[in-house]
Amino acid sequence: MENTAQEPNDLRVSSWSELVEQLYHGSWDQSIERYRSNYAFRGLSNAAYDMKTSLIRMGGDFVPLEKHLLRNFRKYAHRDAAPGDSVWNWLSVAQHRGLPTRLLDWTYSPFVAIHFATANVNRFDVDGVVWCVDYVKTNQLLPAKLRNALSKEGSHVFTVELLDHAAPDLETFDGLTGEADDEFVVFLESPSLDERIVNQYAFFSLLSNPKTALDSWLANHPELFRRIIIPAELKWEVRDKLDQANINERVLFPGLDGLSRWLTRHYSPRNSDVRSGRPHDPDLR
Repeated sequence: MENTAQEPNDLRVSSWSELVEQLYHGSWDQSIERYRSNYAFRGLSNAAYDMKTSLIRMGGDFVPLEKHLLRNFRKYAHRDAAPGDSVWNWLSVAQHRGLPTRLLDWTYSPFVAIHFATANVNRFDVDGVVWCVDYVKTNQLLPAKLRNALSKEGSHVFTVELLDHAAPDLETFDGLTGEADDEFVVFLESPSLDERIVNQYAFFSLLSNPKTALDSWLANHPELFRRIIIPAELKWEVRDKLDQANINERVLFPGLDGLSRWLTRHYSPRNSDVRSGRPHDPDLR
């Protein structure tokens, strides 16, 4: 299909079937004769949005604040809030609970990603996007210590325990940049903190420089990603088909809040503004 998007890594789809086809493109693994995608997916309701972390969005001199935020979160949180005392466990919990961190949310599920690209009906007048990043290829740019850790484990994504063994704190992690030619990104699987993490098939990206937005880093590595553009005029069809497939707030955000958000959107007329009924912005993750 001809790529009519303005950016070379953008592919604009024109139908539901084409969207699904492109999300699963390249997932066939001939070596095991199974479909196994190497992509991490992140859906945004506006294709023009950047991928700055919540820490960057704090503004000001936010870098020194990172350790203070995390230290005080650990101090005041319930002692059972995170399993063990690993900084990576605490960082995962903090991100999950809304503290500004250098983590970004991703999912292994392309359908979860297109949920987030179409969850906010107030942005159905603009194109949405699904970022697709090859997390296996990103590992080729890791410093040797981290590459070797993954290789020894036979894995493509870090667990909390594996990353803790290689870099037990943020200072050690950031210091590994000196071993590489450039800044690097790690993909980290969170512990199964609750049903939300499990149902969203969620994991995180983590850059070695807290000042860098991931889209800026990816711009220097175009071979690692592509973006699937969901046109504004296609969003209602995508949204309705996701709802019929039971990919919605009720499932992805278990509890009464998620149920209320799903019902508000599901029963709103197509031309309505349901902003007052949406206290949570699904793009702020």
